[in-house]
Amino acid sequence: MDFMDVSLVALRVFREVAERGTLTAAATALGYTQSAVSRQIASLERVAKAELLERRHDGVRLTPAGHVVLRRAAAVVDQIDAAARELAGLPVEGGTVRLGWFPIAGAVVVPQAVAELRRTNPTITVLTREGSTPSLVRALRAGTIDLALLASAPPFRPFDAVTPAFRTRKLAERSLRLAVPATHPFAGRDWVTVTELHGQQWIASASATEMGVWPGLDERPRIAHTARDWLAKLSLVAAGCGITTVSDSLTRIVPQGVRVIDVRGGSTESRRTVLAWLRHPLPEPAARLAEVIESHY
Repeated sequence: MDFMDVSLVALRVFREVAERGTLTAAATALGYTQSAVSRQIASLERVAKAELLERRHDGVRLTPAGHVVLRRAAAVVDQIDAAARELAGLPVEGGTVRLGWFPIAGAVVVPQAVAELRRTNPTITVLTREGSTPSLVRALRAGTIDLALLASAPPFRPFDAVTPAFRTRKLAERSLRLAVPATHPFAGRDWVTVTELHGQQWIASASATEMGVWPGLDERPRIAHTARDWLAKLSLVAAGCGITTVSDSLTRIVPQGVRVIDVRGGSTESRRTVLAWLRHPLPEPAARLAEVIESHY
């Protein structure tokens, strides 16, 4: 494939589609119509003489050829962006780290790590973004982030089956707990059983990949409220609107009016936090940020 025959627009569109997982989401992010995105992908496939995307009912998936093109496209786009930043007098890519994080990490660790790095290494620029673990995995593959804090649930399988595999560092593995209002009958106890969770009123997550209802609860849960961010969920708990599942790491920041207790019985429920990256070796700024993040776990 000769990149001289490919427009920079097509490469950017392809990378956006790879990261977002659907043509519609990529079009929205870029401000294009879906048909315009489709035309750019088609032009890239003509030059590559291969199908780059597998169209599925739930979006698109990169073909083996698509993964090859993505690696090359990400390198080309990053070099162009670095040149533009240098010409504009902004920090070049060597001094910038792009970090992705899942919501719980952003509530506790990310602000502390970024603040420390600003004190100890003020020349390093950290750009951060929140996302679900699946979206951050796609972003790592697309090259739009350098490091990602990812959440993993038992049996802790690899995040994807693509080659090369991600480099990973296990940061923590913590049990899940239950957040209840201070006025709830559970609030005066240190733990409850899974059986006692039956019939409770839940504050659920807006995303199926995030916590809300206790995992594996063997009944149709009574969901009173659905919220996307943790502050909203914990505020609803404090207001007595229901109970919700939380990571043990959130106990440091629960608001007044919330008690965090253990759940016993059934299978052990835990979540692992992993730092993942693709480039090896890591550039010095990213390696320094990784060290700081690890020190906060």
